[in-house]
Amino acid sequence: MKNKYLQIYQDLADDIRKGKYAPQSKLPSEHDFMEMFDTSRETIRKALTLLAQNGFIQKVQGKGSIVLDAKKFDFPISGLVSFKELADQLGGNHQTHVEKLELVTPTVELATTLKLPTKGKVWEVHRVREIDGERIILDKDFFNQEYITTLTKEICKNSIYEYIENELGLKISFAKKEIVVVEPTEEDRELLHLEGFSNIVVVKNFVYFDDASIFQYTESRHRPDKFRFVDFARRTHQ
Repeated sequence: MKNKYLQIYQDLADDIRKGKYAPQSKLPSEHDFMEMFDTSRETIRKALTLLAQNGFIQKVQGKGSIVLDAKKFDFPISGLVSFKELADQLGGNHQTHVEKLELVTPTVELATTLKLPTKGKVWEVHRVREIDGERIILDKDFFNQEYITTLTKEICKNSIYEYIENELGLKISFAKKEIVVVEPTEEDRELLHLEGFSNIVVVKNFVYFDDASIFQYTESRHRPDKFRFVDFARRTHQ
């Protein structure tokens, strides 16, 4: 016989899929569910934890369990696409807000990462990505000025990758990625619609040209309820 918390999880997951609990609505309290399913608080908490782990709800401090939108955007882990390319595939309304564009002296760590020459400069670009009226991504990009000599707000608002490939004639080839979950910074809370979320997903990209020269470091900071990070894996047989 299936454990009771697993059955409760399945029942609630089905209800969310069918729209009984709408996205951004608040689930009934643990006490209400205890009465509804005639079970203990521990069993209900196990079921709710499983719902959170599988992306159906987000536990928000002071608000309880918030239902997440079952329609998440697939963000390809192994692919290397610009936000414009991704947004065009997703459809809907999307905008890019350029919050910062400056030519700066990098930190020692960043200079080492980008293998900059002595006194090298980087373009620091902060862009907020808005989809269907919600600000859900903060991209913080650093480009080696040795390769990207000029940047404008218009280029940053449209597509930097499009500019690099079509205007500069450079070939973007591959990236190394790291994915971590962290607490939001004050900047995250100021620029994104976090609505009480206690964490964000940060994708760190180290991006290279086809000659293996690194030209970009990016931190792409995502609101956790809107994205599903996907990949395709094939087992190789020895």
